[in-house]
Amino acid sequence: MVKHSISIRGARTNNLRCLDAEIPRHRLVVFAGLSGSGKSSLVFDTIAAEAGYQLNDTFPPFTRNRLPKWRRPEVEHIDGLSPVVVIDQRRIGGNARSTVGTITDAWTYLRLLYSRIGDPHVGESNRFSFNDPAGMCPACSGLGEVVAPAVDRFLDLDRSLRQGAILLPGFGDGGYWYSRYADIGSFSPDTPLRDWSREERDALLHGGEAAARLGRRPPKDYEGVVERFERIYLNTSDNVSERKQETIRRFTRSEVCPECGGERLNERSRTVTVLGRTIGELARLEVAELAGFVRGVGAPSVAPVVAALTARLDAMNAIGLGYLTLDRATTTLSGGESQRVKIVKHLGSGLTEMIYVFDEPTAGLHPTDVESVTRLLGRLRDGGNSVLVVEHDPAVMAVADQVVEIGPGAGADGGRLVFQGTFAELRRAGTHTGRALSRRRSAERVPRTAEGVIRIAEATRNNLRRVTVDVPAGVMTVLTGVAGSGKSSLAAELADQHDVTVVDQRPVSTSRRSTPVTYTGIAPAIRRLFARHNGVPAALFSANSEGACPGCRGLGTVYTDLAFMDGQEVVCEACRGRRFVPEVLAHTVGGLSIADVDDLSVDQAMDRLPDEAIAAALRHLSEVGLSYLRLGQSLNTLSGGECQRVKIAKELRDTERPTVYLLDEPTTGLHPGDVGTLLRVLDTLVERGHTVVVIEHDLDVVRHADWLIDLGPGPGRHGGTVLYEGPVAGYSPDAATPTARALAAHRRGEFGTGPVPPPAAAPGSRRTPVRPAGRR
Repeated sequence: MVKHSISIRGARTNNLRCLDAEIPRHRLVVFAGLSGSGKSSLVFDTIAAEAGYQLNDTFPPFTRNRLPKWRRPEVEHIDGLSPVVVIDQRRIGGNARSTVGTITDAWTYLRLLYSRIGDPHVGESNRFSFNDPAGMCPACSGLGEVVAPAVDRFLDLDRSLRQGAILLPGFGDGGYWYSRYADIGSFSPDTPLRDWSREERDALLHGGEAAARLGRRPPKDYEGVVERFERIYLNTSDNVSERKQETIRRFTRSEVCPECGGERLNERSRTVTVLGRTIGELARLEVAELAGFVRGVGAPSVAPVVAALTARLDAMNAIGLGYLTLDRATTTLSGGESQRVKIVKHLGSGLTEMIYVFDEPTAGLHPTDVESVTRLLGRLRDGGNSVLVVEHDPAVMAVADQVVEIGPGAGADGGRLVFQGTFAELRRAGTHTGRALSRRRSAERVPRTAEGVIRIAEATRNNLRRVTVDVPAGVMTVLTGVAGSGKSSLAAELADQHDVTVVDQRPVSTSRRSTPVTYTGIAPAIRRLFARHNGVPAALFSANSEGACPGCRGLGTVYTDLAFMDGQEVVCEACRGRRFVPEVLAHTVGGLSIADVDDLSVDQAMDRLPDEAIAAALRHLSEVGLSYLRLGQSLNTLSGGECQRVKIAKELRDTERPTVYLLDEPTTGLHPGDVGTLLRVLDTLVERGHTVVVIEHDLDVVRHADWLIDLGPGPGRHGGTVLYEGPVAGYSPDAATPTARALAAHRRGEFGTGPVPPPAAAPGSRRTPVRPAGRR
């Protein structure tokens, strides 16, 4: 029997409260709700997890061991599933060999093109692969960069050799290599190097001809410091110890490979041309420009290759990535760019009846670019697939066939289905999302008075065109512009030219032991509180120290690797997940053990811990909208937006010295109703005498700012110019820039461009009726 919906009964994953739902198939469904309400628990950790688990279970054990692992969700019953494709915001791998070209397969087609019609002909397509010995540059092994000695870090010119002027390990007085320089009679061991002649310093560092020109000739087997360093640390095939690795990190830097100039390929492959252009030149073209070049290749023998490559490049351009180049390293892509690159791989797919799951696909996109994403979501749906989107952007909700809201609150107050219906019905609903969508947009604020300016001078990073701007001090400034317009580059110049505290969305920790209270520095105060009340050492109340359960080493769980089967993580039998030995748990404060404190939410802890300093510190977490987090919650379970707000809370603890705070899209992952909370926090920073600079697309944040700097007009080489700088209210729609148009639409209360046309019903099918939750 054909299933018309994904039927869920009794979902209890994370904070879901025995949730029942019927999610229509072959529809574009957006899941909304406050941060921490349970949206991701339902979509990713229940629907996607069960679909992935059941699909993997159809493969033999050998294959399962090499597939992504899925943990089965806590749910009584779920059916109507299809194979799932998850497109999240996790940054694409950290492999130095991965580029935009390789991850999208565009480079594969380009290699094939050059191997077939390139002049001169050099052989198969692997000759143009920098990951294959047949094609890679021998000097850099296809990386495009080489590790070179950072010679400027080798010496302290204010010291003598005897005082340790050579900073490398083993070269100081008493070190293994010291006598090779201090005792050969060529250099004065007691004279500061600053007082040496340039020839003497060159001889010390480089030997060779420089040493030969010295009046006091060194021994025949003399090696300069740089030559010796390269032989010991760089020109070795042995396994490098951690100590050596640390020395290499400290005294080297990456430089463009002098042989291939960063093109990664060997000399023979670099000289092959198609229509007079080398493959390296094409790799440096923006995708939009490259697509035009490829269309000009008319050789009939490669027509299928040209068609496939053009389709891939056009898809990248359509999704707002036309400013990227194929040689761009994937490690430099933002979370939003990474997600859109992943989308490209599925646009040409002929698969149908799939479930596509997206995590905020508009993250990092300017409002005017959202339409391209919604069109693509509609294309996937119209191909006979079910598209499930976790999203806060009203423009995406507006084009959905259905909106499902999880709530009503966050954490323990969430996990319930509070609404299911159309966008129009949602705007009339009394839910958090409904109220946020229907509220009246406030006018731009009266700008606060600046206290001087912070100048960014002659910025030329990436696509910036010798930009000089003045950022007002003591107020809030927002940097706007389409993706790739130069906002992040300008912010990076601000950080390089001035003392700036950067609060970005990178994970705050990779350790599962780190929690909100350990990261923000509140944990020691809680341990001291328990120590005072019980007359015992504070170290007993650390799960990383004396009081930790020996069975699980303070983790609360024990993991067993089961090879080709899913690994098993079970609650520790010794402590039953409490992480501490019984003797520690016997010590309490206000009836709470240290393990009980870990289970408290931020709000609960403020009420129940009898220490005003702790409550005040926790209040900062509540102020940034994280009152629902458990004190013992692992930081590696937080989203990028939650990580950023934890960092903001940490900064709020020490805000006495006037500071410039630079925030990178702090509304990512934030519900529209939570944006006001964030703005109050930013206003608090300004009121305390700090300067706040925000890279942001959210128009509520833009209109709240005192000063606006807009870059563009387009991405990549079409951007890098300051289009406007001044009060937000002064940016007229007549400017005809993307940001000016978006602001004008926002003032009119418009959301996006209207609904994506619904798909035609298949013969014999029926549409699942929409309804507000509770009307069954």
